[in-house]
Amino acid sequence: MITRRLYRALDARLGTTSAGRTALAKVFPDHWTFMFGEVAVYAFLALLLTGTYLTLFFEPSTAETVYDGAYQPLDGSTVSSAFASTVALSFDVRAGLLMRQAHHWAALLFVAAIVVHLLRVFFTGAFRRPRELNWVVGVTMLALALLNGFTGYSMPDDLLSGTGLRIIYSTVLSVPVVGSWIAMLAFGGEFPSDETTPRLYISHVLIVPAVFLALISLHLVMIIRQKHSQFPGPGRREHNVVGSRLWPAYAVRSLSLLTGVLAAVFALGGLVQINPVWIYGPFHPAQATSPAQPDWYVAWGDGALRLFPPIEVHVAGHLIPAPFFPAVGLGTVTFLLLYAWPWLERWRTGDKASHQILERPRDRPGRVAAGAYALTFFAVLLVAAADDIIARLSGIPVLGILRTLQILLLVLPFAVAAVAFLVARSLRAGTATTVGELTRADLHAGMTGPAASPGDTDHPAERIRLWRNPDDTWRWRWHGPGADLASNEVFLDREGALDAARTAYPGVPVEQDEPPEGVVLPPPRREPGPATKVAAALVWVAMAVLGRRADRRQPSRSEASK
Repeated sequence: MITRRLYRALDARLGTTSAGRTALAKVFPDHWTFMFGEVAVYAFLALLLTGTYLTLFFEPSTAETVYDGAYQPLDGSTVSSAFASTVALSFDVRAGLLMRQAHHWAALLFVAAIVVHLLRVFFTGAFRRPRELNWVVGVTMLALALLNGFTGYSMPDDLLSGTGLRIIYSTVLSVPVVGSWIAMLAFGGEFPSDETTPRLYISHVLIVPAVFLALISLHLVMIIRQKHSQFPGPGRREHNVVGSRLWPAYAVRSLSLLTGVLAAVFALGGLVQINPVWIYGPFHPAQATSPAQPDWYVAWGDGALRLFPPIEVHVAGHLIPAPFFPAVGLGTVTFLLLYAWPWLERWRTGDKASHQILERPRDRPGRVAAGAYALTFFAVLLVAAADDIIARLSGIPVLGILRTLQILLLVLPFAVAAVAFLVARSLRAGTATTVGELTRADLHAGMTGPAASPGDTDHPAERIRLWRNPDDTWRWRWHGPGADLASNEVFLDREGALDAARTAYPGVPVEQDEPPEGVVLPPPRREPGPATKVAAALVWVAMAVLGRRADRRQPSRSEASK
């Protein structure tokens, strides 16, 4: 009774009934790959829960203190308050070790889910119009996740995290002109500084999580406003979403995923040891750990620093030291390319249309090749970050491993990208539906050109393929279940063909294809050239003169007859 009255009171004042019904009726796609984003959200929730618990006991200070706790090897040692409180969290606080390790595992899962979600969006073309801004928000969240993961990893003031902070400090100083100012702002002075840990703490628990919450809210608002994208299938169009309603089907499924994520995080935190700072020991500026590897999501930067040759250059009187290129330069170029990719692909393909239907990766071999190149490149860098461990386990000198990885970094991404490009073209041009079904004929078709348009074999929905002929004219073809119709008209530009296709089949998605080979097309209509226009003008003047002469002769003939 109380609940009902409360609900009616709220509904009378806020009109919650209509809004609630609209929210509960929202449709979500059923494909499992859409769950990667939710895994990231639920891992972020686990980070908030465990992080709140950790802030009750962690002391973000480098002030010296004497550890007096259950860990006997450190008992009576003078260490920083941050390190002592971290060890106390692991041995003296009830459930502290579980919370600390679950927090660390949740951070690894959080970044991994964002990366996989971003890859799904990239390879299916979900970043295309009208979702470019959502792509920008997602890339920003990835950057913030990397930043917050590193700040949290560095706060315990142990020897491993201190070594990482020293590397980052040197990297920041390598930025020309403003490097020292950025280092002073971020670290509070020369490293090591007493201000470093408090600033990392404020950034980690306050600034970045607040921005993250705002970006997640913005991300969800844009999804609600623009609706979900969806994979091609029966009944799926550019203006609808086919799937399950929020209540009850999708809500139950999502809650199950939430419990699964929390169970996995706390199971890993309770059973699998991670970041044992008591083994590394407290940070000392004159010491460094070996072997030393950071968490996987920032290890690519460490690998780049190890592989890049020690090259220094002078620009306009300013020295640019070697760490700038692999750390600052590579990271900046990577994120600039990520931010600009929707507009770069639009410029390359000329596709400015809005898309609700996703693409299969095979539909865009160039995009697949670019993604395969980037993944292979960063995978080699990740391996390079563990060169000391590989050397210890294999007995191979670390210098030999570095030389091998440097060669692989230059060669392997191109080779993988070429193979991925060929496989995507073969799947698109041939009859195979999976990589395992590829035949020699499919590979030959992939090398010689797309004999069939994407989606012809197992694509049940209506599609319109737009392609450019070798003579730069354009045509389009409609594909539907059991039918295939080509336009009779040839267009001089892409926009003309696109307008004609949308006029003939409104609401049907239009995709651009590459020029097919072996297709004989009628000659296009072309605008008359300057010589033709001059000749036409001369003919017109001659006819006008002859016509006037004929008019003058007619009266004289009539007078003669009289």
